[in-house]
Amino acid sequence: MHASPPPPAAVVAPAFSPRLIRMEIIVVFAVSLGASGLRALVSLIGSLSAPRALSGQQAVLVGTRAPGRPWFDLALQLVDLALDLAPVALVAYLLARSAGSLRTIGVDAREPGRDVLRGAVLAAVVGGTGLVFYLIAFGAGVNLDVVPDALPDTWWRVPVLLLAAAQNGVLEEVIVAGYLLHRLAELRWRPWHAVAVSSLIRGSYHLYQGFGGFIGNVAMGLLFGRLYQKWGRAMPLVVAHTLIDAVAFVGYGILRGRVSWLP
Repeated sequence: MHASPPPPAAVVAPAFSPRLIRMEIIVVFAVSLGASGLRALVSLIGSLSAPRALSGQQAVLVGTRAPGRPWFDLALQLVDLALDLAPVALVAYLLARSAGSLRTIGVDAREPGRDVLRGAVLAAVVGGTGLVFYLIAFGAGVNLDVVPDALPDTWWRVPVLLLAAAQNGVLEEVIVAGYLLHRLAELRWRPWHAVAVSSLIRGSYHLYQGFGGFIGNVAMGLLFGRLYQKWGRAMPLVVAHTLIDAVAFVGYGILRGRVSWLP
């Protein structure tokens, strides 16, 4: 009669120390919005050193990937959108490793009605204020001409613009609002210090648009950060950000050339 093999040793998860949390934050931002911030800073330096003034240069938000090849262009657009969401999957995995999930930061469908209502109100306030601020910054010569939509006039143009808006909302609000503020709270940062860092990071990866883009997004980050801390949910912020970008992307194509106040 053979003896039963001994039971496998229990696997004990390592303690999630403050040092590991700090390292994790650095890694997440090194492969996502932190890297985008560095790229945006270099882009701004290039714009400032160019012969033309900032207001004479353009920053295209959603542009063609393969001019004259619409089907290949569509394929590249969809691949880029999917790859840009990879850091969100990384954050979901890291939260699960620390006995949490995206639900921990309020990215779920528990409160759809409240999330949509809060997001819609927030989008109306921030979107309108942001447009006025952009026009002032552009008129003052401290911002590039931001072109939200430079896609070819094809059947997939609007769907891709809406997907791009959703991708921006999910990526930014999950990482720079929900995840970062959750981890900084675990490190026992003071709430306003955490929000300040979050908003500065948000502004940094918009530097390619000029100083107006930086300041406007820092202000947006301060508001969104405090609301996340109050609500404990990132979903209203995802909804608001998605609506703001969707209106900007699609509305630009509708209004371009039809109104005098749009650059």
